[in-house]
Amino acid sequence: MTTNEYVKKIHDISRSMNEVRIMEVCGGHTHTIMKYGIRELLPQNIKLISGPGCPVCITSQRDIDQVIELSLNGIKIATYGDMMHVPGTKMSLRDAQGLGADVKTIYSTDQLLEERDRVFFAVGFETTTPMTAKLVDKGLTIFCSHKTIPPAMSLLTKEMNLHGFIDPGHVSTIIGSHVWSTLELNVPQVISGFRPEQLIKSIYTLLELIRAEKVEVVNEYPEVVFPEGNVLAQRLIQKTMTPADAEWRGIGTLPLSGLAPRNPSQDARIKYSSIIQHVVSEENKDCRCGEVVRGLVEPKQCSLFGKSCTLDSPKGACMVSPTEGACAIALRYGKSLSE
Repeated sequence: MTTNEYVKKIHDISRSMNEVRIMEVCGGHTHTIMKYGIRELLPQNIKLISGPGCPVCITSQRDIDQVIELSLNGIKIATYGDMMHVPGTKMSLRDAQGLGADVKTIYSTDQLLEERDRVFFAVGFETTTPMTAKLVDKGLTIFCSHKTIPPAMSLLTKEMNLHGFIDPGHVSTIIGSHVWSTLELNVPQVISGFRPEQLIKSIYTLLELIRAEKVEVVNEYPEVVFPEGNVLAQRLIQKTMTPADAEWRGIGTLPLSGLAPRNPSQDARIKYSSIIQHVVSEENKDCRCGEVVRGLVEPKQCSLFGKSCTLDSPKGACMVSPTEGACAIALRYGKSLSE
């Protein structure tokens, strides 16, 4: 069927349904939905809610402040570009760099293979974890803020009264489609690609499952997502890293939802504990990023949105990443997330 035909079928099926609340977990999906106006194509009773799909956005204030503290104490740091701009309690890593801290922006972890004295501030979901695991395998030290998506989804299902999930495509390439079937979320899930036509088809498939009351996982991205996932990547992660409790911005600490190096000597939290143990973190009370990443409020409901908090001067983590942060995406395309 064509995309227009799927849109028509979505409208047809919606007439026999009450309000349906669907969460897209991936920031890449949110970007596509906003850029191509997919929400505007849907009936009013079909609600798409953006979840915690931006790894920069859900990195805890404490982690950011502790890495800044390391950098100000002479520890060489490296991280991805977006993390440079996320506001900490007192400053960002970019601000620390301006004060003389040695903080390097990288595009690939391969850039660090010859800089063994530099600590990598590792963020991301399962998609980017294998690259970090490669560094650990080579003996480098990391400050690990990696998160795993599945543990957060169970909490969100209950908190948000959700009827279904659009599962993240890139994460699924690593962990495999079979993992989603083990979560016992009691709502249907559809793994989707990132093109607008793929998302629209996935929404229709999900609505069919919801109407039929089928709690199933459907893989609508079979060209890259396989049941077993990327086995080589999984083995490297298991070899070098171990599950750990992790703090999520706006959500709190979720048991075993993060990762840590198996070798404690490569864990910057342990190696430099004397430097970071007294760091005190405080959230910006006016910033509502924590609620945005949980899908509880839209960006426009934050008093800072588009005023003091802009793409050029972010006051919160959700305004930093231009392709995954919910606030940045909403401001970039001039729409709220449910309009």
